[in-house]
Amino acid sequence: MRAIVIKEPGGPEQLELREVANPRPGEGELLVEVRATALNRADLLQRRGLYPPPAGATDILGLECAGVVRELGPGASGAAVGQRVMALLPGGGYAEQVTLPAAMAIPIPERLSFEEAAAIPEAFLTAREALFTLGRLAPGETALIHAAAGGVGSAAVELAHRHGARVIATAGSAEKLALARELGAGTLVNYRTEDFSDRARSVTGGRGVDVVVDFIGASYWPAHAACMADGGRCVVVGVLGGAKATVNLGALLARRHQLLGLVMRSRSVTDKIAITRAFIRESLPGFATGALRPVIDRVFPLAEARLAHERMERNDNLGKIVLSIG
Repeated sequence: MRAIVIKEPGGPEQLELREVANPRPGEGELLVEVRATALNRADLLQRRGLYPPPAGATDILGLECAGVVRELGPGASGAAVGQRVMALLPGGGYAEQVTLPAAMAIPIPERLSFEEAAAIPEAFLTAREALFTLGRLAPGETALIHAAAGGVGSAAVELAHRHGARVIATAGSAEKLALARELGAGTLVNYRTEDFSDRARSVTGGRGVDVVVDFIGASYWPAHAACMADGGRCVVVGVLGGAKATVNLGALLARRHQLLGLVMRSRSVTDKIAITRAFIRESLPGFATGALRPVIDRVFPLAEARLAHERMERNDNLGKIVLSIG
């Protein structure tokens, strides 16, 4: 099969389309013919040699896929040959075939293309975990969502709005903020020209926000501590602004703040199956009806993975960048 491989750690020029061995489904697994996959920032880090795959996982990039089931491994059930499915992956999406646990396969609603389906798993399952499992966001509460035009950020805006929460969205351009408004954000903050912490306190009448979805990390913690409501939850999904912060534990105790970390790739298969099942029960129907939708920036053929990586590194994308395969 064809797959994108990393020649050596470095820039996008290190990505190359090659023939590699076909995977074989193991116990309880499916073999899926991949029709589309999508980029994640973890792919950029892995390409640079900064984010190795979990033990036992393929070193081929790609944390999600959409495709067609071609074979059931021994003991696999819950899916049928020929069925269209999408799924989270620990790796392997940038290839024509991939294996995955049958219990992690998500049926693709009829209204969605493979490219649309590929843009869903990592973004929406991560956003659900951040908002509802860790953040415990309730209807009527306020969520501050950064990178609101990115993959996870845009998914979080949609999910929070649909859940009945008030959404404050940050992004770095008018175009990206317009997308956030379209998805349901009620307050828009250009972080390049405005202090999001001040704005968050202002629009909440000084109370502050209940949940923060944070992709920045250390450099934003003081601002988050200042703009969270008593009992507020800050869910750290990324550390683009640094991994080490100084935390005033006295203030954290006094205001009952919670600082929570979220990672998906290294979670156990058992965890991922539970996350997948919850998504199928609670969010997948929204895609079937059109109440929820994936946001796609651009679709590149697999052979142009380098160009797709360059676009993400420039931070040009609004929503997910997708690779079409086959």
